This record gives sequence, C-alpha cells and structure tokens, in this order.
Amino acid sequence: MNKTFWIFYLVIFFFLNFFYCLDKQNFCSKEDATTNGCSDNQNIHLYKPQTRYILYDVNPSEGFNLRRDVYLRLAIMVHNFKKSKNHKLSTLKLVLPPWPHLYHWQSKDIFDQRRLPWSLFFDIPSLQKFAPVIEISDFFAEANSASIDETYTLENFEEMFESGVFVDKVEVRDCKRRHINNFYGYPNISSKITTCLGFQGHTSNLKTIFEKSDSQIFMFNRAEIFLHDEYGGKAFWEARRSMRFNKELVKIAKDFRKKNFNSTDKLDGINRPDDWTLEKPKRSAKGGNYLCVHLRRKDFIQGRPNDVPSLESASKQLKELLEKLKFDNIFISTDSPEAEFKKLSTLLKSKNNNIKTKRFTPSEEQKEKYKDGGIAIIDQLICSHAAYFVGTHESTFTYRIQEEREILGFPEHTTFNQLCGNDNPKSCKKSSVWKIVY
Repeated sequence: MNKTFWIFYLVIFFFLNFFYCLDKQNFCSKEDATTNGCSDNQNIHLYKPQTRYILYDVNPSEGFNLRRDVYLRLAIMVHNFKKSKNHKLSTLKLVLPPWPHLYHWQSKDIFDQRRLPWSLFFDIPSLQKFAPVIEISDFFAEANSASIDETYTLENFEEMFESGVFVDKVEVRDCKRRHINNFYGYPNISSKITTCLGFQGHTSNLKTIFEKSDSQIFMFNRAEIFLHDEYGGKAFWEARRSMRFNKELVKIAKDFRKKNFNSTDKLDGINRPDDWTLEKPKRSAKGGNYLCVHLRRKDFIQGRPNDVPSLESASKQLKELLEKLKFDNIFISTDSPEAEFKKLSTLLKSKNNNIKTKRFTPSEEQKEKYKDGGIAIIDQLICSHAAYFVGTHESTFTYRIQEEREILGFPEHTTFNQLCGNDNPKSCKKSSVWKIVY
C-alpha cells in the first residue's frame, strides 16, 4: 500500500511540475528552467522565445545620409534591448528597409533604383556585429509572413515644450488625416492594425509598446521622428563604426586614390583592422597628399543660399587652402553638373596651372551595378582619406565624411572645416565638432 501510494505521489508530482513549467507554447521558459525545477536532463525542451521583427520607413523626401542616421537610432535601441532579460525585448530584430528611389538619385541612364538592398552599399556582417539586423529578403524567409501585426504612423506634437522644457511624450491617437501605407512598394505586404502615434522623444520610449504587445511583427512609418537615445556616446560610435561599406566600393575608392594621388593606407598612416571591434583610439592618420572639398549645390542653392558659396567664392577659398597646405591636388565631391565642375576647375587653375582637379567618374558598369548611392559612397571614401577636408555647412553628406575621418583617426583640425557662404570670413559658420568616443 505504501509503495503504491508513493509511486502514485511521484507520478502526480512529476506531471504537476511538468505542466507548471510549460508556457503557452508548451515549453519551459528559460527562467523556469533555472528556478522551478525544469531541466535539460528531463524530457522537456527549453522554450525558445519567438523572434520578433521591427520594420520601419522614412519620409520619402529624406536623403540617403539622413536615412543612415535614422538607422543608427533604431540599431542602438535593439542593441540595448538585446541585453534585456525580458524576451519580448531581447528577441527583437531590426529589418533593414529597402532603399527607395531617392530625390538625389537623378541619373536617367540607370535602370531601376527602387527597393535596393543594404548589402549593395554596406557590409551586413559588420552591421550584425553590433545589432541584430537583417535584410528584408531574410525577413520574408524567416518570418514566413508578409502580414504586419501592428503598424504605427508617427506624428509630431504641435507643442514640443511644456513650460519651456522639452518632454518625451507618446500617445495613441485617432488619425487626423489619411495615411497611405506604402510598405516599400511591395504589393503583397499588408497590416492587420494601423494606428497613429503621437511621438516626441527617444527611440527607447517604444519599450512599453513591445513589452505590452504579444505581436510578432511591428512597423513604424516616419521613423525620422525618433530621436537618438545617446547621440555622440559610446554606443553611437560603436554603431557608426560597424557601418563599414561594401568591400567592392572600398576597393574602387582605393584604386582611384592610388592611381590619382599615390595614396595608400600604408603611405597615409591609416591602419584599420578588418574587424571594427578591434579598432583602438588614435589621432595618427596623415591622409593622402590632396585636399578634398564637398561642395553641395543643387537644392542647397535654393534652400540655403547663405551657406553655399558661388563658384568664384569657392575657388578663391580653395586656392587659399591649397597654398596654405602646399598641395597641388584637389578632389572635388559635388552634385554640380559637369559644366559647373569644369568652370570651378578653370577658376582654380587660374594663376597656377600646377593645380590638378579630380572627380570620380564611374564606368557604365560601375554606375549600373552600384547606382547613384554607391557612387556617392565612393566619393565619401575618397574624401575621408584626404589629408585635409572641407565641407558644406549643415550637409549630412559632409557630416558622414567627418564621422568617417574621426573613425580613421585624423586630427580634428583637418576634418571639421567648411566653406564660407560668401567672401566675408567673419560671416562663416563654424562646423560642429563631434569627437569619437571609445
């Protein structure tokens, strides 16, 4: 009788313990496995939380380099969530939105610049060393679904300050106007729920949404509204350092530097490990024997006329710099048409025929393969390796070059420089200095 009782007792105890450990999906959670008696040695499988996905999109009018910054804001968020003990946060992956045909990509001889993958421009394994990010093609394969559970369209608050103080705010609201969910132009993507979200503040304020929801797939439109959690801090620079470019683009830029300026990493004092996590603080980079200028024209001439010099004023400022640096070589990165580039070159060579002006002109194959975005990256790579760089006031293209030069270890005075909007040096606006942090 006693033996039968104890066998019955042990059987009941086993099953009670078994069902106690099971969660909704009939698996032990990681926490239960360590605190409630579940064990790998039992015939019980540890619960593996379901991967959750964050998709996002940006206002169509925003350019390539601003979109890179929006990526950083979200990558830092999921990087921090990855460390969480809450599996609703730690299982989140960021889906890289395919690149649409951007306003600045105006080449008419390039076929189809829509829905371009990030791997065309960036080294994806390098990005993944910082944060759990995947291309949208991998998302389709992993999630096995094109149905988004929750879509949020972000809206600004009309009043940003309360009693003169900026306050983080998030509120679910009725959509005041009709919002069209484009879903990157994919006809097969749909959303179960679409909500308007008044949002003001940092990306980490999304934490509550992810914690309260049991959904698997989220999407956020107008993600440029999010603010950095820690702009300029250690995590920011780790994320930024992880943004290595496509290796083929890097090689094209290296070949151009060597051919035109006899510039190589070894000669230029640039020692960059293949793995960004192995980089160390440095200020020893010398750069190639050339000056690089980023001269933004086109939309800036209309939108920021006081910040953009005339070609005559730009040539005067650049000639003075060349004389001061004792350089004859200048690389010009500009969105100007060829006629303006030739005019600037002529102005620079007046009174000094030794000055050599260069710009990168891609082959037809390079242009078709890497599109306008890839060609712009090649310009940035060449500028980031120059001994001296001068940019355009408040241009995100200039900002990205300055960040790249900080990573490479250039002295600050060779990086944070910009052209004056006119011939009066007193009216010049100084470039903001954001030093790298390790």
